[in-house]
Amino acid sequence: MTNPSRHPTGPTPYPAALTPYPTAPPPYPTAPPPDPTGQPYHRQDRTTGRHRWWRAWVGTLLLTLAYFVSVLVLFGVSYGLGTALGAPELPDGGADLGPLGNTAMDLVSIAIALPLVLLATLWPARRPVGTVTSVTGRLRIGWLGWCLLAGLPPILLLTAVSFFLPGGSDESAAWVGRRSFLVALAVLVLLVPLQAAAEEYVFRGWLLQAVGAFVRSPWLAVIPQAVLFAAAHGWGTRWGFLGLLVNGLVMGLLTIRTGGLEAAIVLHVLNNLLAFGVSAAIVGGLSTDETAADAPWSSALAAIVTDLLYAAIVLWFARRHKPQRLSAPSTPPAPCAHPARTA
Repeated sequence: MTNPSRHPTGPTPYPAALTPYPTAPPPYPTAPPPDPTGQPYHRQDRTTGRHRWWRAWVGTLLLTLAYFVSVLVLFGVSYGLGTALGAPELPDGGADLGPLGNTAMDLVSIAIALPLVLLATLWPARRPVGTVTSVTGRLRIGWLGWCLLAGLPPILLLTAVSFFLPGGSDESAAWVGRRSFLVALAVLVLLVPLQAAAEEYVFRGWLLQAVGAFVRSPWLAVIPQAVLFAAAHGWGTRWGFLGLLVNGLVMGLLTIRTGGLEAAIVLHVLNNLLAFGVSAAIVGGLSTDETAADAPWSSALAAIVTDLLYAAIVLWFARRHKPQRLSAPSTPPAPCAHPARTA
């Protein structure tokens, strides 16, 4: 009897071509994919696909704790240095290193926040450190130069006007001498840019992007950091607080509008160099505890006009030179192709 399975026209127990096994569905996404569209500066946390609701909160907490620990360490170092030099003790328990030495320590105590912001951007934010500088991921030297050019006229105008403000010229002030002034100026030129940049990286950088991770509106992202920036300078006069608040709002909006911190850093550095430079030229000027928060109405109003004039010039330059305002679009990762399984 012929075996039907061997007959050339008989039925076959298996199909000639096996259907591949169905591939497994892709895993459930645990994070939103990178945004395929470019994002403004305050939304940089949304460009990597690693955004989590807790990253900004944990980063802010760790940044605050790390800063206070660093300040305590610096305080201990300065106290040990002062003790070794036989320096007297300040009312707050620190070592009195002299007007210039105390000013230098104050500037360094703020500047140490800069590397801490960069570390917090790496983790827990899990972004490249350059994203807190600008939407291009780096400091744009060319645009920084244009901002410096924009800042010179308002600062020179503020310097000239300050002599005509009430209390602007103190006839009892004594010149410290050329040598003392040049030494102080060298220290200030070295440390003030670091101190000013650190404040910008904290307020217009980290805090602006931390809030921007949750809100799209530039105004909603700008207002919290401006209030905290004004409060961080202490509670002085109402006009002084208002001047700092306006400065925080203007610099925050300029940061978003131009896509980076360059404009804010330039104005902050120029303002502080002017203020510290004037103090360094006067006997006892660096010993004062007054800040911009203690400014009278005339000085605060002049500072507000300076900020607005600077912003107008920067925006005019921005229309002509068009600095990058949005980050480069991110390409979502291609799905993994599973090879077909055959028998």
